[in-house]
Amino acid sequence: MTCHDESYLPAPAALVDVIDETPTIKTLVVEPTEPMPFRAGQFVQLTLPGRGEAPFTPSSSPSQPERLAITVLRTGKITDELHRSSVGQTLGLRGPFGKGYPIDKMQGKEVLVVGGGVGLAPLRALILALLEDLGGIRRLSIKYGARCREELLYAEQHAGWAAHDKVDFTCTIDRPQEGWDGRTGVVTTLLKDLDVDKGNCLCFVCGPSVMLKFTTFALEEEGVTAEQIYLSMNRRMSCGKGLCGRCNIGPYYLCKDGPDINYALIKDYPNVF
Repeated sequence: MTCHDESYLPAPAALVDVIDETPTIKTLVVEPTEPMPFRAGQFVQLTLPGRGEAPFTPSSSPSQPERLAITVLRTGKITDELHRSSVGQTLGLRGPFGKGYPIDKMQGKEVLVVGGGVGLAPLRALILALLEDLGGIRRLSIKYGARCREELLYAEQHAGWAAHDKVDFTCTIDRPQEGWDGRTGVVTTLLKDLDVDKGNCLCFVCGPSVMLKFTTFALEEEGVTAEQIYLSMNRRMSCGKGLCGRCNIGPYYLCKDGPDINYALIKDYPNVF
């Protein structure tokens, strides 16, 4: 007997805009034939017909399921080809998969978002969702770092985010650079003497594995508990159903139990970072 699972069939999506974000990052804006509702933090498989697919967390607001923004760092064969895509081309979408960020748990709390490089992309969906209704949280604090000024993602939006009364935004680049008068140092330097209510906050971290590791350690040094930390771990995800066994950490599968997963659940397993 043959089993048909339509979740493995990509839905056509028209590429309607391509935004050059940095020298290595582009945002592809796609419109699926039917709206694709998703929660901030869920991921989709973006398909390049005839070539392959790769997992990405939409970087746009969940309130606009008819038009998804997918921010792509050029890292290899598929992402190189996606960067060469042009408006009018038909791509494919599968999903959404995963649990998404636990927005219901943020009510009445301070929310700390820590992003490194392209890691700000999945977090932007969360930021946009919270900006649409800041009444439920006490404060949104955004800490962001990139290697250099040219690699700062969504740079033109930072001031707009910070303009909200309940939002503070701080960014840094790794080393001093001509024309840059902001903070310098890796993103963990922004966590020294952390200016949040540590007893009533939730922290959401996304970036490269090494950044996840040292940001987690820095947060714990500041008195934040493992139960308060959520890590966006978008790695090796394929089937979206926990069947292929590629993305597990201990008994948890990032594609269905994450990709944003509470650190307390996984901290004692050897392959966390």
